Amino acid sequence: MSGSGERQYLPVQGAQCSVNLMVVDLDVARAFYGEVLGWRFRPSSLNDQFLVAMAGGDPVAGLAARRPGLTAASVWTPYFAVRNADATAARIRERGATVAVGPMVVGDGRVGLAADRDGATFGFWEGHALAWSPGEGQAPTRLDLQTRDVFDAAVFYGEVLGWAEEQDIDIDYRKDHVLVKLGGRVILSLRGGGVQTSTLAHLRPRWLVNFAVDDVERAVTAATRAKGFTRTLQAPDGGVFTLAHHEP
Repeated sequence: MSGSGERQYLPVQGAQCSVNLMVVDLDVARAFYGEVLGWRFRPSSLNDQFLVAMAGGDPVAGLAARRPGLTAASVWTPYFAVRNADATAARIRERGATVAVGPMVVGDGRVGLAADRDGATFGFWEGHALAWSPGEGQAPTRLDLQTRDVFDAAVFYGEVLGWAEEQDIDIDYRKDHVLVKLGGRVILSLRGGGVQTSTLAHLRPRWLVNFAVDDVERAVTAATRAKGFTRTLQAPDGGVFTLAHHEP
């Protein structure tokens, strides 16, 4: 997602263009992710309660302060690029899923927040985004969907996000999972089985963000020292993510 005056590009439809986390305490979250992932932060032009995480000079994620009274869990939420937010919202509803917020104007774009039929939360964004491309530089390497029926989920997201309309996006159906590739590089992995209804983030359907680091062990040690949990990590505020070795 973007704000005026920041370097932007038009993302590929159907691919992730941002990952955001709502937190109770921005200062605590900034300290944790700064220590574990080496991020630095700058204010966003959207508002003073939204920070842009930077790695190697590039934007990689967003942190937003949770509004008072909002009890939603702190989970990393992926946002996917779409050409028309209203049409996307309509397709989501037509397929029995939920649009919880929007579409509404944010900065110079339009955004919506939804949940798929199994309850996994995701966002969609119409407009230019910050200079961010999945798997390139320090941006998140891949998103993994944990769901009940992987092939049903692949059809749902494919229709909602328009994967078939993008020549650079390929869908690879495997025996027990589905891979989504952008320019030959895996950007999404959809996997099923072992999922149940639960208040625990690691047991319910959800999108899981994978961040690349140069030294996984150092990052794990830093997370443990900061009262996170390993190896799939959970920040003190509840945000769950995984680590992978950074591929130069």
